[in-house]
This record gives sequence, C-alpha cells and structure tokens, in this order.
Amino acid sequence: MIIFINGPINSGKTTVAKILVKKLPNSALLEIDALYEMINWMPISKAVPINLENAVSIIKNFLKNQLDIIVPYPLSQKNYDYMTEELKDLKEKMYFFTLSPKLEKALINRGSRKIYEKEKDRIKYHYEIGINAPNFGEIIDNSEQSPKETAKIILDKINKKL
Repeated sequence: MIIFINGPINSGKTTVAKILVKKLPNSALLEIDALYEMINWMPISKAVPINLENAVSIIKNFLKNQLDIIVPYPLSQKNYDYMTEELKDLKEKMYFFTLSPKLEKALINRGSRKIYEKEKDRIKYHYEIGINAPNFGEIIDNSEQSPKETAKIILDKINKKL
C-alpha cells in the first residue's frame, strides 16, 4: 500500500507520517524533501520533476521488497497526475490524504519547528494554488487535533477500505 500525505508546508505531514510508520508494520517513510537536499542548489521548479521521478523509482523498489510506503509531500494537481500515471500499473492500493489546517494555524510555529518568512510566503502560496483543498483524495482539517489523532483518522479510513 502507498499512503500519500499531502498538504501545505507546516500542516503536519511529516509528523503524522512518522506516527503512521510506527503503527504500520513493514512500512517505509519516503521523504521527497530529503531527495531535494541532494540537489538543493537547483531551482525548485527544475528539482521537483527530478525528485518525483526519483520518488517513483524508490516506491517501486520498496514495493518490490514488500514494504508499504508513506509519502509526505505537497502535491499539486499536476504532480498528483504524474504520480498516479507513473504508478498506475502497480497492484498496490494508493491512498491520498490532505492535511488542511486553517491558514492561520499553518503560519504559526508548532512544536519545535520555527517558521521563517520565506516559509510563510510558501505556505500562503500553497493555499493560493489549492494544495490544501485538492480535487483528489480525502481532506482532513487537522486544525484542532493532535498528530496522533490525525494518524488515527487516517488509519481508520484505510481500515474501512481494506
């Protein structure tokens, strides 16, 4: 199974994904942002397609090794279309969840993460282009719940579909 955790920056994607990895045996966390670190000198507009291509390869490798994968990453419609097209021949179920806290929640420091102005601008941009409210998957308003509660909602929804 492949679980995509979509959402704007600072919506809790990675935190929730880390909880899910602990709760799902034989699963792997694929941080696409970690792939970007390898080429962070490159403009993001050029790096994203490379990162997504690499992510597809890693997903296929993990599946070949019988691992479930959790992928926290902000997906635009274009990037969602790319991922689903590239993975369409796989027999594995894919789930898409979008964490969509209220904008004012996403713009504040949460936990130990400090949000800088550049990130605030990127968060606002994500809301402007609809990363928080896509036309795919299930949207979860996690403004008033803990990451553990959000992970439980995701697990409950997946278990209902199995």
